Amino acid sequence: MAFPVQLIPPVRHGDARGWFTETYNRETFRKLGINCEFVQDNHSLSAPAYTLRGLHFQIPPYAQDKLVRCIRGRIFDVAVDLRKGSPTYGRWVGAQLSAENGHQLFVPVGFAHGFLTLEPDCEVVYKCSSLYAPEHDGGIAWNDEDVAVSWPLPEGVPPELSSKDKQLPHLSAFNSPFDYDGHPLEPLDP
Repeated sequence: MAFPVQLIPPVRHGDARGWFTETYNRETFRKLGINCEFVQDNHSLSAPAYTLRGLHFQIPPYAQDKLVRCIRGRIFDVAVDLRKGSPTYGRWVGAQLSAENGHQLFVPVGFAHGFLTLEPDCEVVYKCSSLYAPEHDGGIAWNDEDVAVSWPLPEGVPPELSSKDKQLPHLSAFNSPFDYDGHPLEPLDP
């Protein structure tokens, strides 16, 4: 059983040429409680700054664990607890991921995921534990007042959104198929 959401800083080995890091090792991740098998890798480019993608998830039987990292630019990455019965249902955590810091965010099944780019031309890669299944795709509104994510948008600057993300429902309209696993959402360690 994995912990709800984890921020995973890199171990970088550097010299005058640059650095090397291992971004995924099944045994290392199992020691962190991450026991899923990843079956799909995704890569996105968001050209304008303040592009917001999310808050997305897939429902069972195609629910997805995700391991997210930013390989170019900087993003604010967010996970929202959707597990019914959880004492932290509807709460969120977020962290800045960047090419510079190399941090990764593990977002397990039962959480919505989204990110906001903080500069132009951000590239994000993430691993998924289930294949994309459009008929099981879901989401909640990025600006749902009940969730109240503190997106770091400059005052008066609206995010760039897809037509899909503009129409996502609020959390109150969502009947969660995700069950609480006994691990409440906890603040992320920097």
